Amino acid sequence: MALVPYIGNHIPALSKLHNSSVEFNFGPHHVRLTQDWNKLGVAAVVWDAAIVLCMYLELGQVELKGKIAIELGAGTGLVGIVAALLGAKRVTITDRKPALDFLAANVKENIPPDQLAAVEVSELTWGQGLERYPAGGFDMVLGADIVYLEDTFPSLLQTMNHLCSENTVVLLACRIRYERDTNFLSMLKLHFMVQEIHYDKEKDIHIYKAVKLTRKDL
Repeated sequence: MALVPYIGNHIPALSKLHNSSVEFNFGPHHVRLTQDWNKLGVAAVVWDAAIVLCMYLELGQVELKGKIAIELGAGTGLVGIVAALLGAKRVTITDRKPALDFLAANVKENIPPDQLAAVEVSELTWGQGLERYPAGGFDMVLGADIVYLEDTFPSLLQTMNHLCSENTVVLLACRIRYERDTNFLSMLKLHFMVQEIHYDKEKDIHIYKAVKLTRKDL
């Protein structure tokens, strides 16, 4: 997520974002996350898309056990943390450098000590330094509410193309707010086979599954 400073307001719908912490239960796992919107902006609060994606993972619709996963634009790290707790073999949780200390603290708070070695917090600005990540080296790429800044779309697609093999499953959870969001899906379909696999009507969140097109498909 982009690091956007926030000037407080009193809109009731946003009041939960001012809480210093939030708590969730996914299966037998209790997760408590620190939030700090005043310091880090949208990167330091839990958005509905992350919650819906975690609920979807909890349902077991996607096999996590033994998988190597990476979360993009992790913010508080909720999705990556839940993926690890639900059985992913190794999880890399990424965001831009200013968010890493905050992110790492949430990971340490919620991942059992004997599992911490399998969860890595890593800097990733989309489109930059991709050589530090194995090309096509992930079974799953996860993203929650990362489709909202149009200027980042080309670099996000470049990053996804680098991380994914033809066997990688991408799960993107997002709210379709503007025409630019549907434009991103159109861009994504040039490189990936995309289908909507879940819609949370209450929260107005879509989950899309994307699989990289093979040379035969192109």
